Amino acid sequence: MKAQKNAKPHSKDLRKGRFSAPNQIYSVTINIENSIPVFKDFNAARGLINIMRNEQALGRANTLAFVVMPDHLHWLLQLTGQMSLSKVLQSVKGLSAKKVGRPIWQEGYHDRAVRKEEDLQAIARYIVANPLRAGLVKKIGEYPHWDAIWL
Repeated sequence: MKAQKNAKPHSKDLRKGRFSAPNQIYSVTINIENSIPVFKDFNAARGLINIMRNEQALGRANTLAFVVMPDHLHWLLQLTGQMSLSKVLQSVKGLSAKKVGRPIWQEGYHDRAVRKEEDLQAIARYIVANPLRAGLVKKIGEYPHWDAIWL
């Protein structure tokens, strides 16, 4: 069997046995292929945000917090429908790539199920503070591509 070009060995093995449950909260990071800063473009970033909001309108996922960085996305979300996490993310990645006009996303994503006892607001603060830690802005209010339900 021939290996896929640029595929990480055994990357599909990591997804085996993954289970996503309705109402589960996930912290997700999705990277742009080769760290190209696609979302430095204001309209591209806003387009991604609209696609994420549409997932909520469709009843698939509630957005608790997010930040769209130039070359990746951090998203704290709660699954609400019967669609799995991988299907929700596949939808967001596919629609946003179509909007940009070319494939942009790295294969896969990093996700972590949030335990009930974890402080969601602390996780949200960490997510939205990414532009500060990256040195993109001096105050989070200066960065246009983030939101959290608590703010």
